[in-house]
Amino acid sequence: MIRRTFLFSFAAVTLVIGATPDAEARDAWTKQQANDWYERQPWMVGANYAPRTAINQFEMWQADTFDVATIDQELAWANSIGMNVMRVYLHNILWEEDPQGLKRRMDQFLTIADKHKVRIMFVLFDSCWDPDPVSGKQRPPIPGVHNSGWMQAPGAARLADKKQYDKLIAYTKDVVGHFKNDRRIVAWDVWNEPNNGGGGNYKPTPRKKELVAGLLGQVFDAAYGADPVQPLTSGLWIGENWDKRDTLDAVERIQVDRSEVMSFHDYNWPEQFEKRAKQMLSYGRPVFCTEYMARGNGSTFDGSLPLGKKHNIAMINWGFVDGKSQTRLPWDSWKKPYTYDEPTIWFHEVFRADGKPYRQTEVDLIRRLASAPKGVVPATGK
Repeated sequence: MIRRTFLFSFAAVTLVIGATPDAEARDAWTKQQANDWYERQPWMVGANYAPRTAINQFEMWQADTFDVATIDQELAWANSIGMNVMRVYLHNILWEEDPQGLKRRMDQFLTIADKHKVRIMFVLFDSCWDPDPVSGKQRPPIPGVHNSGWMQAPGAARLADKKQYDKLIAYTKDVVGHFKNDRRIVAWDVWNEPNNGGGGNYKPTPRKKELVAGLLGQVFDAAYGADPVQPLTSGLWIGENWDKRDTLDAVERIQVDRSEVMSFHDYNWPEQFEKRAKQMLSYGRPVFCTEYMARGNGSTFDGSLPLGKKHNIAMINWGFVDGKSQTRLPWDSWKKPYTYDEPTIWFHEVFRADGKPYRQTEVDLIRRLASAPKGVVPATGK
């Protein structure tokens, strides 16, 4: 009797001081729960988004460069062509330095997006590009180079230092927990391409995949512990046999096992896109394609988007408005910068900086597919 009284008192104290016991973390959705949720959603189509005035996550979100007017203008363009979702990157350092300011600006952003009938998928961590993120004033774009200022999160130093992990978990819990009931958010992408080496001309991070494999599950735990009404995901991006779990690496197995809705990236010809899409659909859960559309690589709106609509896959292309990210330029610009000649065709982006579509036929296709009922692919032609 005495022991039981002590345990009850300890639990009461825990709740009073505001800690969240692990027992309160919600379970992952079953396949049925995930599919029931997805059935209530419209078909989702949109883009990975940062305003044209931002070179990276820091310029998008820091107080001095948070560009409300440009965001409002550009999300109005998205609404005008039928886009209803945007995938948007955060950064843990933004939270470390100004947690209340970040959440306040996130709420402002969500208010603007909601005005334009656009819901948001936030990305918490990212393994791509510069492994040494620095906040404050950002460097200018490298002339002629694709995505020359994008920053990894958490970055190599924090990833290698396990004493930093408590802050990374606190960031996850606080951000997801703050917005856990916000219907303006459609989903949380826990970590973008976690097993990506980084890309660009940057020095590789030692033992990166091993370190990510040790942290990714903890991040999922933290996000589940916040008890969000939105589903969690992390997308596969490389490899050939995504439906065969025994061929996946340690990071990919965590992604597949812990995601409530499946997600993937594909920048290839339509035949490869459909093959990968079917592999992801084999898990019996809703599927998001959270990156596609690299014209020079064979991935186009007219090739991939109708297939996404046919299979009821949410489709989010890379790039929206040409700007400081310079992702109209191809990946090979890291080896041969396009300082004198533009590429023959733009690699990414939907709109020019002045709001004119890069290709009118593409925005016509997006609008036509977005307005058709779920699963219905309208006939080609205007």
